[in-house]
Amino acid sequence: MTLFKESCLYRLLLLLLAAYEDSGLHRLAGRISAWCGRQIDESAVLRPLCREGAAARSWPDSAACRLLSWLANLPGRLLRKLFLLFEETFQTSFFARLAFRLGDETAAAEGWLILLMGIVPYEYWNNGYSLLLFLALLLLLHAGAMGRGDRRLDVETTGFFPILFFGAVVLGVVFSLTRNASVRAFAYHLSAALCVLVTVSALRSEEELKRLAAGAAGCAAVSSLYAVFQRASGLEVNKSYVDLRLNEGMPSRVMSFFDNPNAFAQVLMLLLPLTLALAVCSKRRISRLAALAALALGTAALGMTYSRGAWIGAACAMVVMVFLWRPRLLPVFLVLCVLAAPLLPSSIWNRILTIFNPADTSTTSRIPLFKAGLEVVRRRPLPGVGLGSAAVQRYVKLLALYNARSPFVHSHNIYLQIWAEMGLLGVLSFTASILWGVKQAARAVRHCPGGGAARAITCASCAALCGALVCGLADYLWSYPRVMCMFWFVFALALGGARLCAESSGQAV
Repeated sequence: MTLFKESCLYRLLLLLLAAYEDSGLHRLAGRISAWCGRQIDESAVLRPLCREGAAARSWPDSAACRLLSWLANLPGRLLRKLFLLFEETFQTSFFARLAFRLGDETAAAEGWLILLMGIVPYEYWNNGYSLLLFLALLLLLHAGAMGRGDRRLDVETTGFFPILFFGAVVLGVVFSLTRNASVRAFAYHLSAALCVLVTVSALRSEEELKRLAAGAAGCAAVSSLYAVFQRASGLEVNKSYVDLRLNEGMPSRVMSFFDNPNAFAQVLMLLLPLTLALAVCSKRRISRLAALAALALGTAALGMTYSRGAWIGAACAMVVMVFLWRPRLLPVFLVLCVLAAPLLPSSIWNRILTIFNPADTSTTSRIPLFKAGLEVVRRRPLPGVGLGSAAVQRYVKLLALYNARSPFVHSHNIYLQIWAEMGLLGVLSFTASILWGVKQAARAVRHCPGGGAARAITCASCAALCGALVCGLADYLWSYPRVMCMFWFVFALALGGARLCAESSGQAV
């Protein structure tokens, strides 16, 4: 770090920043930022889009919320009563006190869980592990509620739209045309639902939020390090992942501990903004350096995946994060991006250019997939065909809706796939859930004072969700259940961080 501070590059950066601070461009950016803020506050069009809707606003005080909250916290209340009846016995028991202590550290345990989910090789991972591990975290929360009466599951912060989406998931099983496959897929969605509920309920402070972000950064660092090792060891090029005619000379696409380079890229797209936020808000030098190293490794690994959808999603996420964190730096960020573009390797440039090339088979192969998904939606727009990709695959095969050479796995579009599986309620509640979460986070960040960890990590979570929404236009992010859990983990961090930001600013979210 000392060598860097003494380098010419560091002095050049300081000169550029000082020049920018005194420049007309900085003053113009400040005026544009202030104008945008006034438009949001005063615009008759934008104000309804930015404010909380009636359904979300009335959710915490509704009878349905109170009932669900009562049911979710019933085990904890019963355990608390049991503790009070035999308080002396529990207080003198080593194992009981250990369980109560672990219950207070649920957020730290979840950070290790997220790290574990990202570094176990694909061939050794069973998707049932996610459900078992999040059930274990739920038990830890109940243990905390037993030992201390102030622990509870936060159904209110979880929100109306995510719970409505989970209702659509249940209906996707009930009305499924392939019940067995849908029951299996339900276990994956249940893991994701538990992830949201546990994460939101476990978060009580900025330090716990930083621990969860540290788990995400560790996941990105270790998986990226292995991806770099894959490249260095000479990973064989997989012809099914790239059109070699248009990408001549492109090296192999790394996939780290995952079975698919796109899945690995989507994990990095979701976790790298959190890693950047950790580097921004870390107070200790060693922590900041570790986060920056993880960010550098993750960025390199993301490039090595050659996943165009994830690249676009990550670029969108970075723009959103800069805009939310320091709007005045957005012009500088965009200029730096333009200046850095010529420094990209030629293989990455060629891969980017294939997005607009109609001759690229990996692009044209999506067209029949989209058509098959649209045909499923046209035939069963309201109920869908059933939860899970397997249910859609069976329906497409039975009705011969897809005749391309490559097999139909999913629709390669998250909105189209959810609609095909869960019907109209599913896609509407999913879209409403994510937009509501983004809006909650953005509003909390905008009114949060200072530059603490809660604000930085909430910015990052919101940005990652925006990137995922864009990436989902060309990819189905949930084709791997581990990626689904990562997606909802980031969503839960956005909600929990927004609540912490609101508490620090004395406002209600």
